[in-house]
Amino acid sequence: MQLIIGNKNYSSWSMRPWVLLREAGIAFEEVQLKFDDTGHAKGAERYSPTGKLPVLVIDGEPVWDSLAICESVAERYPEKQLWPADARARRVARSICAEMHSGFQALRGEMPMNIRSRHPGKGRSPESQRDIERVVQIWTTCLDRHGALGPLLFGRFSIADAYYAPVVTRFQTYAVSLPPAAQAYCDAVLALRAVREWMDAARRETEFVAGDEPYASDHR
Repeated sequence: MQLIIGNKNYSSWSMRPWVLLREAGIAFEEVQLKFDDTGHAKGAERYSPTGKLPVLVIDGEPVWDSLAICESVAERYPEKQLWPADARARRVARSICAEMHSGFQALRGEMPMNIRSRHPGKGRSPESQRDIERVVQIWTTCLDRHGALGPLLFGRFSIADAYYAPVVTRFQTYAVSLPPAAQAYCDAVLALRAVREWMDAARRETEFVAGDEPYASDHR
């Protein structure tokens, strides 16, 4: 399998399947295509009909869109139990991943992922605050129901944690103050080996993508 991704500092969508595969111990070849100033990854059209990243290539065939990738990986490796084993928990996990996939537009737009930078207090608006509160509500509900099973949303690592990992990095970048349970969850995600590896690589990147840097002091 090949996973085609964008810049690790900026690409939240790429982070999700990369963290999933890495944390689950599933072997893959990484192919990285860097963004231009508009956020387009040159050459992505060779891998995906949409020209967007990420793309997972399985036996020469592309799977595009991060949620489709995660579902395909879970189907291909059932022994990894990438969704919760309990059917009710699994339905919730799918729901909160789909909600993240389609929603939280204010959070995405006003607080873009930028792992190597720190912008405390930036991006806060009534709309982004509502998104933050909804994320905290999701986390709190899952932790209340499944916290006895482990520190992650459904106890052990799952697709849901991979899906919310970029949000955890955003909360760190913008110094979002969180209730203790939500902060403890963030700490647990930041401690995952795959998340640490991704973030370390992101900090080593030097590319500056102006479209993803609305709070930079200069746009050199």
